[in-house]
Amino acid sequence: MRRGRPKVELMLSGEERAALERYARRRTVAQQLGLRARIVLHCAAGVDNKTVASELRVCEAVVGKWRRRFVAQRLDGLLDEPRSGAPPTITDEQVEQVVIRTLETKPKGATHWSTRAMAKRSGISRMAVSRIWRAFGLRPHRSETFKLSSDPQLVEKVRDIVGLYLNPPEHALVLCADEKSQIQALNRMQPILPMRPGQAERRTNDYFRHGTTSLFAALDLKTGKIIGECHRRHRSVEFRKFLDCIDKEVPPELDVRLVVDNYATHKTAIIRNWLAKRPRYHVHFTPTGGSWLNQVERWFGLITQRAIKRGAHTSTAQLEMAIRDYIDAHNEEPQPFVWHKSADQILTIIARFADQTNKIHASN
Repeated sequence: MRRGRPKVELMLSGEERAALERYARRRTVAQQLGLRARIVLHCAAGVDNKTVASELRVCEAVVGKWRRRFVAQRLDGLLDEPRSGAPPTITDEQVEQVVIRTLETKPKGATHWSTRAMAKRSGISRMAVSRIWRAFGLRPHRSETFKLSSDPQLVEKVRDIVGLYLNPPEHALVLCADEKSQIQALNRMQPILPMRPGQAERRTNDYFRHGTTSLFAALDLKTGKIIGECHRRHRSVEFRKFLDCIDKEVPPELDVRLVVDNYATHKTAIIRNWLAKRPRYHVHFTPTGGSWLNQVERWFGLITQRAIKRGAHTSTAQLEMAIRDYIDAHNEEPQPFVWHKSADQILTIIARFADQTNKIHASN
């Protein structure tokens, strides 16, 4: 026996169905309106509220609310009810056109829209354009980089290294090692003006170069301590010297799991022979184009921001001393990085991003 209030049959006209499909399909429509349109379309197909809620990942009460609103008010029922305040001076059509132009077009002779160019094209103020962009999370002035690994062993390497991070082996030391090469010893051509109340530190754009050095560093996964050395050159010979330094620091009873990237200096005959004579060393290579898996890269970011980028050094020796001072200070109170994502989560994100990239490339 069926219980509960009987639902009013939901029928759509051709015009209503076209409008709902347009709302649900276009990315430029507000997300809430797109969801409401998909709810009505599912209900019009004869799907019960419980199934619609499960498929669209909302609660059943939400499905019932927008079903009733549409039956009573049709398309107008899907819009938010008017609120108190001054009436808007910009219509929904103008907002949609700004978003569509931002996402799908470019201004004449330029690579991206500015607020001035969009305001002139749309007939609204620059502040209005700025508010619309903020509301939809659009930043035409910004551009970010990405790189998808083409390594045929991507899956195996990700699982191997993330397994070390999340479940490190017993009686072994996991070290993330790499080089930060060509660090320049720079000194500004004029004195640096220190920070004052209401005034940031100031420095000239031009500088003197006083040579370069390369930092070889290994991060202890468990403790966060750093083993580091500076060398003036960046070859396999220097990397072997750094491995000698690691070998002196690590207790002889422990195995060493060494995470490194695919740089050529890590795979030369000199390095292979060194490793062959020391069976307690096991090397784990990151995927090609996947050095972000190496945790020491995050530490390189810290030392760059805190000790190198704003430093002023009149010689390479002075730069190397500043690097050693930072390492010593870091090792006094080391903090390990905490790895959260599993290999499955990382690979799922990579697969989804690759799929989106392929779709965008195919559509162009």
